[in-house]
Amino acid sequence: MKQSQKQPSEFSITLEPNDVKRLASLRGQFEDNIRLIESRLKIEIRSRDNFFTAFGDPHKSQFAINTLYDLYQETAHYRDITLEEVHLCLRQFEKKIPMDQPQDPHQSVTDIDNYSVIRTKKGTIKPRGINQQRYVRSIQTHDINFGIGPAGTGKTYLAVACAVEAFLRDEVERVLLVRPAVEAGERLGFLPGDLAQKVDPYLRPLYDALHEMLGFDVVAKLQERNIIEVAPLAYMRGRTLNGAYIILDESQNTTREQMKMFLTRIGFGSTAVITGDMSQIDLPRGTSSGLVHACNVLKTVAEISFTHFESRDVVRHPIVQSIVDAYDTYESDT
Repeated sequence: MKQSQKQPSEFSITLEPNDVKRLASLRGQFEDNIRLIESRLKIEIRSRDNFFTAFGDPHKSQFAINTLYDLYQETAHYRDITLEEVHLCLRQFEKKIPMDQPQDPHQSVTDIDNYSVIRTKKGTIKPRGINQQRYVRSIQTHDINFGIGPAGTGKTYLAVACAVEAFLRDEVERVLLVRPAVEAGERLGFLPGDLAQKVDPYLRPLYDALHEMLGFDVVAKLQERNIIEVAPLAYMRGRTLNGAYIILDESQNTTREQMKMFLTRIGFGSTAVITGDMSQIDLPRGTSSGLVHACNVLKTVAEISFTHFESRDVVRHPIVQSIVDAYDTYESDT
């Protein structure tokens, strides 16, 4: 990579090797990837072959060059660079280096953090941003982990990915995915079937993640053998879980008693990940959240890790971050 600064508001880079297919992947269909970087950073990018120049605010122009470099490294391993990939790369830089601070022109995101890649049957998964990287590291080094924050920050998805990886490495004998039977004001008693069937639709995000990482047939076979178990929280009472990877999702909807019950189920050789969003508690009025209570009670326990996500960690469509911020602002003012 050759990089130069011609004047305060102009930064350029020569991406090497000069590979036509990789450069086409970087640019995207109809130059969509380049247009997205320009619109997000409000700068202009011009290119000729593998030579790119960014014009505009000096910090943002340099920011754009760093983004182009990092994305080009991705083209060596992935065929297509999508708009989502560009968005995530921009978010990653924005979180690491404030836009109003000078940046080292020779430092890329890969220089800042050598993050862990999670390997599953269907491919690799990369944690995005500092918080996701810390979250994955904590899961890999602690027996009990809390991932707390708004929707779209990858809490549950990464937890499932780590569980799948641990199972494929024979580090655990089975995987349990658990949710409390309280959901967004719905009354489960009016739904047909037994408790497991009533809760099953609400466990769909967990199923989707498993299917993506292992495939439908493999997940079905493992469920038949009870190696993968997806169940409501009520089914955990009285059990001791050894050699298992346990994920409690939507934990903000547990009561104090349910949270304590769950945490005391964990046996030898097990790992537990508890995820939740304190802004979406659906418990009956006057009932305290087990997640909120656990954070206060367990914050001094060294063997337990806590990762707190914020709206800026959202890895879905950019508008999701704006929605989360808008709700937070409104609720803090009322």
